[in-house]
Parts: sequence; C-alpha cells; structure tokens
Amino acid sequence: MRNQPRYNFFKNTGYALSGLKDLIQTETSFKIELILTLILIPVIIFIDTTLVNKALMFISLMGMLMAEATNSAIERVVDLVTLDHHHMAGRAKDVGSTIVFLSIFVFVVTWAIVLVDICQ
Repeated sequence: MRNQPRYNFFKNTGYALSGLKDLIQTETSFKIELILTLILIPVIIFIDTTLVNKALMFISLMGMLMAEATNSAIERVVDLVTLDHHHMAGRAKDVGSTIVFLSIFVFVVTWAIVLVDICQ
C-alpha cells in the first residue's frame, strides 16, 4: 500500500493554484507566455474558422504553458539536487528547454496553418 493521503479535490486544486501562483510570481517566460495566451484567446473566439481549428489553436496555446511549467519543474528539481554544474543536470535542463522549444514550434505551425487557410 502506498503512503499517500486520500484524494481530496479541493486540496489538490489548492496545490495546483499554489503552483500556478508561484509560476506567475517567479518565472518570466511563463508570464510572457501567459500574457500571450490571454491576448490570443479572444482571437480564437472571434476568428472565423471551424471549431476544430479553434480547438487546435487553443490546445497549442495551452501546450506552450504546460511545457513551460514542466520545464520549470525540471529546473527546480535539478537545482534542489545540486547547484553545482553537473553534466547530467545540464542535460536534464536542456531537455526541459527542448520541451518548451517544441511546444512553441507546434504553436507557431498550428496558428500559421489556420491563419493561412483563413486568408485563402
């Protein structure tokens, strides 16, 4: 049996909101991407395209935020383990950065495809 407290929706939601608050307060990249997301959500709502395209645009935005949160978590765990430069620590952080890079690539490609389709 696992040593884990019973599931509590409200406590777990509190933990998630605490993590979101911490990201907003401490991570500049997350703040920039969150502002971009808040600006682009109205664009998704009012753009004249299919519901599927709107969903893809929204998912690509959320994917970027999730990737940034994942990268921040990786960086924090690595820093908790060691603040010294270690080859494997650097590799872990590089992989976290790659996750963010790929999510931004998916975002740009998705939005470009949808917007080109609309303009035709």
